[in-house]
Amino acid sequence: MSVTYTVKVEDSRPESGKKPSAGPVYRCIYAKDGLLDLPDGMHSPWEFFSESVKRNPNNRMLGRRQTTDSKQAGPYVWITYQEAYDAALRIGSAMRNQGVNPGDRCGIYGSNCPEWIIAMEACNSQAVTYVPLYDTLGANAVEFIVNHAEVAIAFVQENKLPAILSCLPACSSYLKTIVSFANVSSIQKKEAEELGVSLFSWKEFSELGSLDCELPQKQKTDICTIMYTSGTTGEPKGVILTNKAIMTEVLSIDQLIEITDKACSEEDTYFSFLPLAHVYDQIMETYFIKRGSSIGFWQGDVRYLMDDVQELKPTAFCAVPRVYDRIYTGIVNKIASGGLIRNKLFQYAYNYKLRNMENGFPQDKASPLLDKLVFDKVRQALGGKVRLMLSGAAPLPRHVEEFLRVSCCSSLSQGYGLTESCGGCFTSLANVMSMIGTVGVPITTIEARLESVPEMGYDALSSVPRGEICLRGNTLFSGYYKRQDLTDEVVIDGWFHTGDIGELQSDGSMKIIDRKKNIFKLSQGEYVAVENIENTYSRCPLIASIWVYGNSFESFLVAVVVPERKALEDWGIENGEATDFKSLCENPKARKYILNELNSTGQKHHLRGFELLKAVYLEPNPFDMERDLVTPTFKLKRPQLLKYYKDRIDELYSEGKGAKV
Repeated sequence: MSVTYTVKVEDSRPESGKKPSAGPVYRCIYAKDGLLDLPDGMHSPWEFFSESVKRNPNNRMLGRRQTTDSKQAGPYVWITYQEAYDAALRIGSAMRNQGVNPGDRCGIYGSNCPEWIIAMEACNSQAVTYVPLYDTLGANAVEFIVNHAEVAIAFVQENKLPAILSCLPACSSYLKTIVSFANVSSIQKKEAEELGVSLFSWKEFSELGSLDCELPQKQKTDICTIMYTSGTTGEPKGVILTNKAIMTEVLSIDQLIEITDKACSEEDTYFSFLPLAHVYDQIMETYFIKRGSSIGFWQGDVRYLMDDVQELKPTAFCAVPRVYDRIYTGIVNKIASGGLIRNKLFQYAYNYKLRNMENGFPQDKASPLLDKLVFDKVRQALGGKVRLMLSGAAPLPRHVEEFLRVSCCSSLSQGYGLTESCGGCFTSLANVMSMIGTVGVPITTIEARLESVPEMGYDALSSVPRGEICLRGNTLFSGYYKRQDLTDEVVIDGWFHTGDIGELQSDGSMKIIDRKKNIFKLSQGEYVAVENIENTYSRCPLIASIWVYGNSFESFLVAVVVPERKALEDWGIENGEATDFKSLCENPKARKYILNELNSTGQKHHLRGFELLKAVYLEPNPFDMERDLVTPTFKLKRPQLLKYYKDRIDELYSEGKGAKV
């Protein structure tokens, strides 16, 4: 008998006038008697922090690796909860002395580090709204956000000072104080002063504050943060998140981990490397602060990411699919190179444990002996202590999720969320194997329904319900800052329309299958849901990433493909072609080979004729943020990709029209 993890709380709605039909409203079974709300007497995330300080003043809170004389990264060096609390009080008090008042806006600009968190908590202490300035956004976006949010003070990583100083002439009417995470040069001070802006080192600014400052009253309706979404088109949108939304989100994570796994505590260590400028990592760090856990920061260089993990040995690890994919590939290659007998042993152990997990055993009880003998080596890839892994921001490939759930000796939950839902709004549950390949069920603060999208053929009332995911509840944003017009486009009758297309599974979990906006018509009138097609082509093992393009003036699709380097080089060796990667990408035979393999993957997964590709361009360099081709969470920026590859696309269409069908 299949178990369902949601309850229906409202019936479906038929189509009426201009409103499409919508499916029933569902909640998580753990919220069947009502959505989780913020208890009376709680007003600000500052309370999470100050309570943890009272409980564990001497526990390690924030750690980073110090560089040794030989330029190598040494061990982690920690500050305690009490030290971080005192630092936040001083910084908060200094802000008030500089004329920054409750409700004013404060920018935070830089990579994850202790100062980022201390600046955030200083804002929380004084009811100042913090505004993350993306580490990965160019100067124009920083300038736009500073002016749009009327940012009065900004805390800035030392190596970002030139970027913020360069945009000062265009935003000094609001921005009056800049504080470096570390030091400042006298030249930089002079440059800022000439524009009427005070520039301080972290130490100088701390000394302007005191520990006995009075903290203002806080309300749960206060704006905690305005978080600008990177957006794949247009200007960034400022998402307003209140104290209530952030705190309730954290309480829901707390509740779900406690019910389905084991609550985190001061014994736990979290590895911080996903950008704090995003809601995903910020909510997770606030959760670990509430639990009194330790947070260790990466060095900020992806080349040393796994080295940092080995040094820190975290118990909790949050990542995006791209990182999990790399970990999976590394482990699988290591197993493959271990010889036939080891390989066979691993496969036996894997199948045995998977079968037990599918029969309902929690992962830690499915095969304790094999965990010690076989899987402990896999666990060492993440330092050897990880017990909680979370994935978000994009779909995690099914085979990767299953492999990591079975072999990492840790629970793994895939979630789904948006900045507008204050981070995760769906999560798969630990040890529920039927949820592999899905984003799980609504969290306990949210209820959800599907709304039909007739123009894409998605029907929320069919036997397999599909439609746009709509959300209602206690952890939604309060609108886009100064953009009521954009708010009204997505919040209709109290329901936030996410723009993502979901498919409801029999156990109540949700699978993301498409994106509403990434749809266009080909010249013959066929609708193309491009994200769905890209997901299908991504199953081809020869490619690392793909951008599929079409428009209403053309009758077929083309694509820019980043091939998997090793796979293409292996093909080059087997076929007696030049084996350097760049030459292979330019080789017409290689292009034809990849095109054929992609189309055979498409046919195998039942893509329709007009969804197959006519021509591809092989790009040796991954799509990156430096060229503005992807967002910080690696979503494709389609308008920018078109602008960048315009000439290539024109060539592909000429080639496709000349090719025989």
